[in-house]
Amino acid sequence: MTYPKATLVLEDETVYDGIGFGYPGVAVGEVVFNTGMTGYQEVLTDPSYAGQIVVMTYPLIGNYGINADDFESARIQVAGFVVREVCEEPSNFRSQKTLHEFLADHRIPGIAKIDTRGLVRKLRIYGVMMGALGIEKTADDLFDLLKRSPRYDELDFVQLVSTRQFHLWDGGLKPLERFLPKGDRLRVVTVDMGTKFNILRSLHRRGCEVIVAPVKASAQDILAWEPDGVMLSNGPGDPALLRYAIRTARELFGKVPLFGICLGHQILGWALGGRTFKLKFGHRGSNHPVKDLRTGRVYITTQNHGYAVDEKTLEGTGAVVTHINLNDFTVEGLAHPELNILSVQYHPEAAPGPWDNGYIFDEFVQVMKGWRK
Repeated sequence: MTYPKATLVLEDETVYDGIGFGYPGVAVGEVVFNTGMTGYQEVLTDPSYAGQIVVMTYPLIGNYGINADDFESARIQVAGFVVREVCEEPSNFRSQKTLHEFLADHRIPGIAKIDTRGLVRKLRIYGVMMGALGIEKTADDLFDLLKRSPRYDELDFVQLVSTRQFHLWDGGLKPLERFLPKGDRLRVVTVDMGTKFNILRSLHRRGCEVIVAPVKASAQDILAWEPDGVMLSNGPGDPALLRYAIRTARELFGKVPLFGICLGHQILGWALGGRTFKLKFGHRGSNHPVKDLRTGRVYITTQNHGYAVDEKTLEGTGAVVTHINLNDFTVEGLAHPELNILSVQYHPEAAPGPWDNGYIFDEFVQVMKGWRK
């Protein structure tokens, strides 16, 4: 296959020339990197990556193709994709198309044959930065586009990825046109800020009835479904922009158990009175060590976030730090026992893995059972 020329430019005026694959277009976004060796399909379809150009640190991407099972949302969510080498002939019994075909189908540009190692070192030293990626575009054209584009942390991407109506998850999303009578199963309403499908699968697998709510749903709208618990999902962007979600979370305090993952964890931090700050280059990948301070056990976790809750701002709020990141000692988990609040910064649903963090879902189920009694 003959690939066209592609170019990636950064806001510090660095230019990377390579070959283009996927859709022959342009993309602007915050350039970030993921340290996972596998899981590129889950990365591409994770709504938390909306508005970002993702660099994979593992050198060969696409070697097991694309399949129908590993989607974490209905479409590709990244703005652009950067790899060292793109595999043209994947080998896997589940593979249905190549990475190039997948990106082309979803109109997402990619660039390969650049020094991804050097690019990642730059982002680690100087921090994530805005970039523009284009196929058959000059560097000058891309710099001009970059200057005219808003910055990542100025946009509310959550409203772009959230559902517009209530849905029931039953192996897939089914629109709910009217109230669903409550049965014996624990009912969880998930506030969709960009939720990954495997979060919904994880709750459903534990016997929960899972209802997905739009991010703009009010506390009254959510409580009308008579939930035994409310989950605030993962999602993209700066939590400080989501005042409406913070207000809704605060209005739910004491009325129902709350569970937050990633962005949901940050929203709960804000609602409790804390604040968040932007990390230099974020945590993205499936190999980040986290310590559960309640047990002393260390877990290897999947992560995808560029912001963290500031522990100092939680003083006097009643919140307890339950988990910390062992690389930089940032907050990875919170609890507020009196309000039945539990949250983690990492992804316990762990698609693509590892799978040893699902116990957090079990804890939430036990909290809901106690609340229901």
